[in-house]
Amino acid sequence: MIDFGFNGMIVDYFENRFMYTYQEYLPDVGDFVYVHAPDWHLVKRTLIPLLLAAILLWLLSLLIATSLYGRWNRKNNIKTATNMLRDYMSRENGAPVAFPEGYGDIAAQLAQIRSQMEHHEQILKEEASRKNDLITYLAHDLKTPLTSVIGYLCLLCEAPDMPAPQRIKYVNITLEKARRLETLINEFFDITRYNLQQITIHKEPIDLSYMLIQMSDEFYPLLQEHKNTITLDVPEDISIEGDPALLARVFNNILKNAIAYSYPDTPILIRVRRENGETRICFKNQGKTIPPQKLEAIFEKFFRMDEARSSNTGGAGLGLAIARDIISLHKGTISAQSKDDEVIFWVTLP
Repeated sequence: MIDFGFNGMIVDYFENRFMYTYQEYLPDVGDFVYVHAPDWHLVKRTLIPLLLAAILLWLLSLLIATSLYGRWNRKNNIKTATNMLRDYMSRENGAPVAFPEGYGDIAAQLAQIRSQMEHHEQILKEEASRKNDLITYLAHDLKTPLTSVIGYLCLLCEAPDMPAPQRIKYVNITLEKARRLETLINEFFDITRYNLQQITIHKEPIDLSYMLIQMSDEFYPLLQEHKNTITLDVPEDISIEGDPALLARVFNNILKNAIAYSYPDTPILIRVRRENGETRICFKNQGKTIPPQKLEAIFEKFFRMDEARSSNTGGAGLGLAIARDIISLHKGTISAQSKDDEVIFWVTLP
């Protein structure tokens, strides 16, 4: 039927190409006869390449079909996963309901990710709440020294003939309140700048012994005011690689806390040791034991040790949080421990 449509062209081609006629003697007939038969050798030489071509074409078609199916299947899987994820994120009870049987591993991993995200979100909410509370308290605290400054300055202006001792007393009180006002304003700046700045480090060799000796000298006036001393136990030839300005800020923040919360007439110990290829720096002071729950939160942003907002010891609650970030950038660690009226900060640097 196929050849009928081609008007016998296929048969004619096969006849001319693969058939031949020859004479053969047949004993039964006793004479030569003409035999018309296929040239099997030529047929094989022609069909084998055609067969190979057909196989290659089939393999190519299979490869293309597999590729197209793979693309379709990937798109379908992505669409299915997207729908399941959307369903999962919209549910309160999460993965077991959103994912069908056979997706247990994915459901477990997503449940873990969701838990981490919720935990991180909760931390951010708590930080934002502490930040807002702190700003509210600071705004309220600003009124007290500002009112005092205005009040005493008005007294000085209204009484030009005020006795000298009383005038000096009022001037000193005004100066003290103005400094308190400056401290509160600086805390505002610390709060607003913290999330805006991106800390970058520029490492160089640092003479750690010289840095700590220099910082101890710089804190001398504050130490005298609080009746404390600094004891240094630092090898002379110890050095580290780091950003000197940022590490100085870390040590400054730790020392300020140590002095602020130390008992009067007690020493503050700074000890440095080199252990297992790391530099360990210890800051130890004698002061009120920090409760475990506060010790865990001491490096969080906007966390303050003092409960009383009027206390002069509490800052914006950023000093130790900044110290933690700087030490992390140096691939180091910072931790704190407290017991038996002792507080110890450990800084470990590679």
